[in-house]
Amino acid sequence: MIQIGIIREEKVPLDHRVPITPAQAAQINKDFPEVRIKVQSSSVRCYPDEDYRKRGIEIVPSVIDCDILMGVKEVPISSLIGDKTYLFFSHTIKKQAYNRNLLCSVLEKNIRLIDYEALINEQGRRVVAFGRWAGIVGAYNAIWTYGERYKLFAIKRVRDCFDFEDLKTEFSKVKLPSIKIVLTGGGRVSKGAMEVLLAMNIKMVSPAAFIERVFDVPVFCQLNSRDYCKHKYGESFVRSSFYASPEHYEGDFLKYAKVADILIAGAYWDSKAPVLFEREDILKNNFKIRIIADITCDIKGSIPSTLCSSTIDEPIYDYNPSEDVVELPLTDEGNITVMAVDNLPCELARDASESFGKELSSKVLPYLLGNDKFGIIARATVAEKGRLSDKYNYLKDYVQGK
Repeated sequence: MIQIGIIREEKVPLDHRVPITPAQAAQINKDFPEVRIKVQSSSVRCYPDEDYRKRGIEIVPSVIDCDILMGVKEVPISSLIGDKTYLFFSHTIKKQAYNRNLLCSVLEKNIRLIDYEALINEQGRRVVAFGRWAGIVGAYNAIWTYGERYKLFAIKRVRDCFDFEDLKTEFSKVKLPSIKIVLTGGGRVSKGAMEVLLAMNIKMVSPAAFIERVFDVPVFCQLNSRDYCKHKYGESFVRSSFYASPEHYEGDFLKYAKVADILIAGAYWDSKAPVLFEREDILKNNFKIRIIADITCDIKGSIPSTLCSSTIDEPIYDYNPSEDVVELPLTDEGNITVMAVDNLPCELARDASESFGKELSSKVLPYLLGNDKFGIIARATVAEKGRLSDKYNYLKDYVQGK
């Protein structure tokens, strides 16, 4: 019998999502007779303990007797149980400085760490992700921020809606002037954002029309890397070349910043790639953007105004470009208002958990519990038996603090 434990989320701020919903847990027990799921008692989940009990799932104070432990966010070092298999978002594979000690502890405790972010198929596409929900919440928050800044309309916060269907009832309350919104990215995040913008009757236009034309309705354009990056030496943009050698490219985003009112940033950013713009660009008179919803939330990354993340409780802050500092939100018209919540899907925890658990159950568990014939589990195994896996040997100097 293999015992899978759904662990209590303990990272602060607390996350309400679950990797497996009550209905999914019951179905897994049915589909895999050799598996038994247990759930560690928690008062913060979007699905209360009683919902699991009603499905016949055992609620336990500790999951120390389980073989495989599943959570969502990083597990606090003090809560790690040695010699177990863990699945969670570790936020270590990009050498995130704030989680170096976490990976060190994983190695010291002989833990097999499988990172959700690294679960990819043979085509290199992620098989489980919360990206769509980050995009949905991020785009809605961008519009909410605009309403708050200019006092044009009042809509509910996402966190105050029961689920996505409830959130949709707020869309018709949005009354926008003929503003322009620029959205970066072509993956799950941007597709989720587009769902919201289109549902709010914001017209989608081409990048060229966005720059050149004047509209009498609110519009948005969606940009891929080729739209705002160009080769330093005049060569044509080649997608494979850009991802292989992003340092050979430079930013070409300012032509959009001169006409856009809102930026919704949903594109993955490599530190070797060009930034979207510099602080000095914001200070120029022709920089029009006044609201930035940074869904990617790369601190001091491609967007200079993202100096820190914000929280669900306090989702926005002002960035003063003259002083390069964070200030209280909505305090000065010369500031940029920033939305940089780093756990956006948590605002629609039930919907996000439902879709994530569906992917986890169908695209990961069969290979985790059986034959990993496509190497999905192997590719996502960061550490095992006290050592980094071969694919993640590049983290050796990170672990050693170099």
